[in-house]
Amino acid sequence: MRPFLDYLHSSVTPGEYGSYLWAVIYILIIFAVASVAVMLMTWLERKILAHMQVRLGPMRVGPHGLLQPIADALKLLTKEDILPDEADKVVFWFAPVWVMMIAFLNYVVLPFGRTHAVTDMNIGILFVLGVSSLSVLGVIMAGWSSNSHYPLMGALRSSAQMVSYEVAMGLAIVSAVLMTSLNSTGTGTLSMIGIVEAQKAAGRWYIFSMFPLGLIAFLIFAIAMIAETNRAPFDLPEAESELVAGFHTEYSGFRWSLFFLAEYAAMIGISSVAVTLWLGGYLRPFPNLLSGHSWDLAFSLFPGLIFAGMALMCLIGAARMPKIPQMKVQTIGLWLFGGVIALIAVVLFLPGVRERVQDIFWFAAKVAAFMYLYIWYRGTFPRYRFDQLMKLGWKVLLPVSLAVLILTALVGIRQDLSTVLMGVLR
Repeated sequence: MRPFLDYLHSSVTPGEYGSYLWAVIYILIIFAVASVAVMLMTWLERKILAHMQVRLGPMRVGPHGLLQPIADALKLLTKEDILPDEADKVVFWFAPVWVMMIAFLNYVVLPFGRTHAVTDMNIGILFVLGVSSLSVLGVIMAGWSSNSHYPLMGALRSSAQMVSYEVAMGLAIVSAVLMTSLNSTGTGTLSMIGIVEAQKAAGRWYIFSMFPLGLIAFLIFAIAMIAETNRAPFDLPEAESELVAGFHTEYSGFRWSLFFLAEYAAMIGISSVAVTLWLGGYLRPFPNLLSGHSWDLAFSLFPGLIFAGMALMCLIGAARMPKIPQMKVQTIGLWLFGGVIALIAVVLFLPGVRERVQDIFWFAAKVAAFMYLYIWYRGTFPRYRFDQLMKLGWKVLLPVSLAVLILTALVGIRQDLSTVLMGVLR
């Protein structure tokens, strides 16, 4: 029991500390929080898209439709599970499990805080690249095992799309890794936590490093990650106007929901990678410029203030609800929801809690900005044609990412190059 409690006073991850019990606890917490985040994202996506299109979105199940994700989950769990007669039943059953497993496996090395990660692998970014590339196998299994033309076409599209954009994505990541070598020791790192700490030591996020090279590498990654997760405008494998529903056309009920869960979990995971590589990860804004006890205290109050503001909005909304019998349940639900948010705000103001969770808060806030962009793109851009998709990947992103990588390397060794040139000229 003592080693279990001693970890609470450590400043490393459970993997580094050697506590397998805490590692399992972290894994369970991450799985639970990510699953809840996916449910929340489905509600937010429908509400944000509705407001973009001057609609209300879900409104009937719970206050402002807050319980709609739970209703959707119950519907999918109780829906008839259809298995095509001519399908390869074993592969058909295993495909969604594989896709979901791969989507959540990346979370093992994602640093939500300096101590809030399952483990810190010295090849963390390589682990993410290797694991994420395996998700296409689940898509291919789903399309092939269905024994149907439309799913097979969607699966083949997905494999071609992921291969095309993974090359540019990998080169952009290598550019960020090269930037970590520009320190006093001259050595880089592949550790996810090490990359965040390198940005802290440099005093700037890598999106602003070697301007504009860091920004261009970030934009390449941001475009490629949309294609990697099959989201609009790169959702060709699921193009309902051409392929019914793409690779998961023959799936229904709970199995279909696993694909849905994996897609949103992958979106959160790849956004976390982008935040870690280019936006300082779990670091708060200006950790070097605005340092000291007073600034640390001010920034540590942000999580509690944000939740207090959300609670106030809920309570004001509940007070302004129409005073009619039909809205009584909605009003009571919004009062209760606001009370729960207010209680969370009070907890976040506690001294021991606010210092421990502020890195998670800043990390989640940055990831939330990416998730909003995903929704914004879906409501704004029309779907690409497949030839346009391939052209962008191979003829635009690949040459640009190669050029950025070479220029980053040249800038990194510019002092050595100048020394060599001076020696030659002498």
